[in-house]
Amino acid sequence: MAPNMTEEEIARQKAIDDWLPITASRNAKWWYSAFHNVTAMVGAGVLSLPYAMSLLGWGPGVTVLILSWIITFYTLWQMVEMHEMVPGKRFDRYHELGQHAFGEKLGLWIVVPQQLVVEISTDIVYMVTGGRSLQKFHELVCPNCKSIRTTYFIMIFASVHFVLSHLPNFNSISGISLAAAVMSLTYSTIAWAASAAKGVEPDVDYGYSAKSAVGITFNFFTALGDVAFAYAGHNVVLEIQATIPSTPEKPSKGPMWKGVVVAYIVVAICYFPVALIGYWMFGNSVDDNILLTLEKPRWLIAAANMFVVIHVIGSYQIYAIPVFDMMETFLVKKLKFKPSFTLRFITRNVYVAFTMMVGIIIPFFGGLLGFFGGLVLAPTTYFLPCIIWLIIYKPKPFSITWMANWICIVLGVALMIVAPIGGLRTIILRAKEYEFFS
Repeated sequence: MAPNMTEEEIARQKAIDDWLPITASRNAKWWYSAFHNVTAMVGAGVLSLPYAMSLLGWGPGVTVLILSWIITFYTLWQMVEMHEMVPGKRFDRYHELGQHAFGEKLGLWIVVPQQLVVEISTDIVYMVTGGRSLQKFHELVCPNCKSIRTTYFIMIFASVHFVLSHLPNFNSISGISLAAAVMSLTYSTIAWAASAAKGVEPDVDYGYSAKSAVGITFNFFTALGDVAFAYAGHNVVLEIQATIPSTPEKPSKGPMWKGVVVAYIVVAICYFPVALIGYWMFGNSVDDNILLTLEKPRWLIAAANMFVVIHVIGSYQIYAIPVFDMMETFLVKKLKFKPSFTLRFITRNVYVAFTMMVGIIIPFFGGLLGFFGGLVLAPTTYFLPCIIWLIIYKPKPFSITWMANWICIVLGVALMIVAPIGGLRTIILRAKEYEFFS
């Protein structure tokens, strides 16, 4: 808050903060942080990891998976540490941290567009994923029924969010988030256990499916984008930490870090077995969603698809709340609207309707995943926290911290350059099959 504000202005500011979804409720426990982070991190993207492995091959695939886990764990630790590095102040939102590092205006322009693209594109992907998984469930449970277009299933999935989006803040969705985190663990376990039970395919092939050097290279780039997309939780981590109470004696980073460590162990339990066992069993014939490769046992795969739906409902909300917060902050603080139920009702319904419409118009949004995964996820997850850390803490050149940050920055920038190239090529190659409104 500005030092020269009157008491009346301070009171008004506090009333707005108590209304906004990120800062409204600050009584979260450490385990809220654990399941919010699991829900944010373990997206349905885990099901495409065996396919990413088939494009990368054994050696590079295992290396990329482990490196991504270590780098993103390190950058997440940095963000948790930086939440309260200025005594008496909390960086409750990613862009506030960016503004502290890069300056008021520049920080806003660097962070907000990237964060919005990540959150909105993730929500659109979840709209399509939710609709598709519902459709798959319907086909498995009722194989003789009349087939229904994906569009209608996306609408059914969206109807849930027209209701849930009116929960006021992060803590009010903790029950949904817990259910989602449990579901992610459940369907990941089903995916690798069912693969292992099926056994190695008789004619399994671990070679690259593309035969030309160009094809192999571009597929490699695409797979990097897919893996990057699997670690998207950094875009909401400060917002999650903002819900934990904090005092100078007991800062929020203690319970938050505890939750993050638990979340990352769960992430490893979900990601590594699915990626490695799925690829080991099916080789390069694996689909880009492992549940599609597994047709039997029918009831188990149907259940797994339903678990994906429940999980994606929670994930959608985790990514939507920071967007609601940005929209409501802009309307109330900049455009001076009065904080009210009506304002919230209109803005949130418009957002859900927008993500639903894009999902319906472009149901091949998954093809855009590698593109977005590299372009905006790599900075916000892999190297922006490192750049902010270097600016603020100024570690001694060539010290361990300094080198660790620069390694993350170099790898992150490389990822940001190559992953969108692979994603774009995939989009162009498949453009002939794409149908709008399918």
